[in-house]
Amino acid sequence: MSRVSARKRGRFITFEGLDGCGKSTQLHRLTEVLRAAGIEVVETREPGGTAIGERIRAIVLDSATSGLAARAELALFFASRAQQVHEIILPALNAGKWVLSDRFTDSSEAYQGGGRGLGSEAVLTMHRVACGNLQPDMTVLMDSDVTASVTRARRRNLAKVATAQGGEADENRFEQENQAFFTRVHDAYLAIAKREPQRVLMLDARRQPDVVHREIVEAVRQRFLGAARSA
Repeated sequence: MSRVSARKRGRFITFEGLDGCGKSTQLHRLTEVLRAAGIEVVETREPGGTAIGERIRAIVLDSATSGLAARAELALFFASRAQQVHEIILPALNAGKWVLSDRFTDSSEAYQGGGRGLGSEAVLTMHRVACGNLQPDMTVLMDSDVTASVTRARRRNLAKVATAQGGEADENRFEQENQAFFTRVHDAYLAIAKREPQRVLMLDARRQPDVVHREIVEAVRQRFLGAARSA
């Protein structure tokens, strides 16, 4: 992996959790706070973020994509991720910008490693190869109720398709999985948080969004902005 100068390197913050937990909203709200503080921020998402990644997203999330093997699914997610690391994330960090990403490798460890039963080692090995073992400076894990999050995600995605103008993408493939699948995903996320408590900030996403937002902002200020001001 290309090494980034410690003096110039920006910060890399990822948001994780089950679909429907509110992570995208919290990412956008943190971006607003950081930009108001004069920090240049790049927002991105997975899968996607680049032209190539968005084409992969259209395949891997479409409910019409049936018969996709678990390892093929994992490879597609990492193809999108590797392109994004190369094209978006590392260049931004090299330029001193902050990158906020809606999902990163923790999602693969949770969904493919846990949900699909491929295990953590296969995911982490692929991460070392495809992404140069790039690690977020901080990961916000939005812990939520499995049933409530999945129900919300299904309702949201179906509403997008029903009200689509000009052909909104159908991204319901994962929402078709059963409760046991999402329970395994949730358990895998908890295991990641337990394994890496210094990186992963786990917050109860069942609370009011304003409460969660304040805790995220305070954690970011304590970990990064205070040091930046005193430097």
